[in-house]
Amino acid sequence: MRINKYLAHAGVASRRKAEELIKAGDVTVNGDVMTDLAYQVKSGDTVEVKQTQIYKEEPVYYVLNKPRGVISSVSDEKDRKTVMDFFRHIPERIYPVGRLDWDTSGLILMTNDGEFANLMTHPRHEIEKVYIAKVEGQANKENLRPLTQGVKIDGRKTKPAIYQIIKQDISTKKSVVQLTIHEGRNHQVKKMFEAVGLPVQKLSRVQYGTLDLTGLQPGEFRRLSRKEVSQLVNAAKGI
Repeated sequence: MRINKYLAHAGVASRRKAEELIKAGDVTVNGDVMTDLAYQVKSGDTVEVKQTQIYKEEPVYYVLNKPRGVISSVSDEKDRKTVMDFFRHIPERIYPVGRLDWDTSGLILMTNDGEFANLMTHPRHEIEKVYIAKVEGQANKENLRPLTQGVKIDGRKTKPAIYQIIKQDISTKKSVVQLTIHEGRNHQVKKMFEAVGLPVQKLSRVQYGTLDLTGLQPGEFRRLSRKEVSQLVNAAKGI
């Protein structure tokens, strides 16, 4: 197996990030610094990254219902709670697929499969994601229509989204809106609502491709079946 793919399957990093580690001289095979990006790892080879031996793990995939106030990261320099705190007993070196903001709750994937993680997060793959947002202001067809056509955020226009008004509270001037998007840009949903004059107060991701949060309370997770993983991969590849 090619060295970058080996590292990806071991949960070290995506193939691209693995190549960066190799170029930086952080990867050794049998004690020698690896410089050949095309090297094929053989049975019996000892692979180390930053002097830590790497073992090819069996790939695992989880869905977590992330609570608000939790960082979507393997570690946090401020020692805040991260998604890893829910997986302390999991032996594999898993990590989150993409990110949810600290104050955003909901569905996030966890895996040790770098290739899968890269497939899920690559910009050209349009996996459907569904969010529920509590926003300031009265949501209606007029102010939400631009979302279905695409709005400009960070200098680029978003792809058309689908909305559904769940609730309107005239007395508090608040609304609850479901939004379905096919991208994964930084703070995208919040910026989209802000662009149409409806600042987000509370946000949760409730669906990712064919997955939802059925049966999962905040902080709970479950392992994905092979069928569910295949469905996500096929959706990313447009199959």
